[in-house]
Amino acid sequence: MSAGPQVLDQDAATPPSPHIEQIIGVHDALSARIADAYGFDWLHVGGYNLSGSKLGMPDVGLLTLAENVESVRRIVECTSRPVLVDGDDGYGNYLNVMRLVREVERTGARGIHMEDQVLPKKCGHMEGKKIVPMEVFEAKIKAFVDTRKSDDFLLFARTDAIAVAGFEAAIERGNRYLEAGADVIFVEAPTSLEQAAQIPKLIRGPVMYNWVYAGKSPLIPPGELASMGYTHYLQADILYAVSHALHGYFKALKDTGTYGEAAQRMITFDEFNRLVGFDEIVRAEQRYEPLMKAPSKAPPAA
Repeated sequence: MSAGPQVLDQDAATPPSPHIEQIIGVHDALSARIADAYGFDWLHVGGYNLSGSKLGMPDVGLLTLAENVESVRRIVECTSRPVLVDGDDGYGNYLNVMRLVREVERTGARGIHMEDQVLPKKCGHMEGKKIVPMEVFEAKIKAFVDTRKSDDFLLFARTDAIAVAGFEAAIERGNRYLEAGADVIFVEAPTSLEQAAQIPKLIRGPVMYNWVYAGKSPLIPPGELASMGYTHYLQADILYAVSHALHGYFKALKDTGTYGEAAQRMITFDEFNRLVGFDEIVRAEQRYEPLMKAPSKAPPAA
């Protein structure tokens, strides 16, 4: 296996800056439960991960709002961390955005990122993207802001303009989206360290950086991102790790008929039961089963 893309140099012992919030991807309730124990700043529910895990298909706008919201609801129930939800292009026009906001805010999630692509959209690091006119996306932003019930429910407005219209167009869009009411700007897929460093200087508000393993952007360490001026960074690559683990597991079963080396990367039966909360089931049984077996008291005599 390839060692993968190299992270830009930084002292490995240097902890992430407290001034930048780490957002990590999960793809289902189980991964959310595991991630919750590590105390990340945010969890992220991405269309890329849901399309891959729920549909076994690429992130090209095939996932529906209902499928997204159902996954978000289950994930929110399994974590104490704030959850950021991928809202794609809003699933249509401003009317669809209004419904998206109502549905997702009701789940208890803390925000949505929404992009200025033309439907059907594509993952931000894929080729062949198209973007809508700025005014179209500004209308969606205003609909979002007018619909949300709490100002603490955040909009991360993403622009995919770098790949379509160039770097300067992406900066212009980012600032226009802030003026329209977005809380954080997400300039997708800068292709160089120079572009990445310029974004926080040119965007007049909070900005998020997206780590994508073997994607278009350099993997800049969090301390350096914080020094550049980024307020958030996203690491949504969970399915790459999951897929690698499953390949190893299935290969061991096929090649040896046993767990083989895969057993070194497995938790035990009891550990998994604890992970998914079986101890709570046992406690409930101990509390309530005896009540079901107790003799009923006779009603008082008339």
